[in-house]
Amino acid sequence: MGWSPFLGIPLIVALLSFLFYKSFPIKSLNSAPQNFPTLFTVEELALYNGSDPKLPIFLGIIGSVFDVSKGKSHYGVGGGYNHFAGRDASRAFVSGNFTGDGLTDSLRDLSSAEVKSIVDWRDFYFRTYTYVGKLVGRYYDSEGNPTKYLKGVEAKAVRGAQLMEKQKNEEAKLPSCNSRWSQQEGSEVWCDDGYPRLVQRPTEIALTGKMSKRCACFKEEDLDQPGLEVYKGCDFSAKTCRL
Repeated sequence: MGWSPFLGIPLIVALLSFLFYKSFPIKSLNSAPQNFPTLFTVEELALYNGSDPKLPIFLGIIGSVFDVSKGKSHYGVGGGYNHFAGRDASRAFVSGNFTGDGLTDSLRDLSSAEVKSIVDWRDFYFRTYTYVGKLVGRYYDSEGNPTKYLKGVEAKAVRGAQLMEKQKNEEAKLPSCNSRWSQQEGSEVWCDDGYPRLVQRPTEIALTGKMSKRCACFKEEDLDQPGLEVYKGCDFSAKTCRL
């Protein structure tokens, strides 16, 4: 029987397969998965907390999961942000409570400004790190669809942004006082044009749930407006007040 050219095909296929494998090696299963976005359970996400050097480090925020391995010095064991690794601790981004019940994804009772801040943090992770999936639970259902809770959080963040813009525009109508502090002289506020007065910030309750005041400069003809407060120990007609 003569030599058939088809006998060389398996050899050629094997050679091509070898060259392809050398050029594009299959990545280890311990590296960051490549078929994301995917869904994580709380238990699965906990595996990526930085304690296993063979696994990447993942972090969840508002149900979105990110690979933060390139920030290993911060998110790895012993790092300052390790408490965020392997879990969704959204609330801690504004509460500063990094222990026990503080490491939760619940945003209940937070103000619209605080919720907006957490959403801004999520956007930061989208810009800075690799998005790898969703955490099933409070923010995404078992099929990866957004829950009513997530939609409520995002709506509250939008409301917070609107209120902050409104507050910014309102306060732009009244120039803020100048201020400075020194160890020798303490605090001082003054107006280049007008008189320093404490005035309530009307949108602050809606933003933070608390009432606060700021120092604004008022012209002499406007000093009889209701709600203006002279700094304690400061003369009514003084343009500079030491506190």
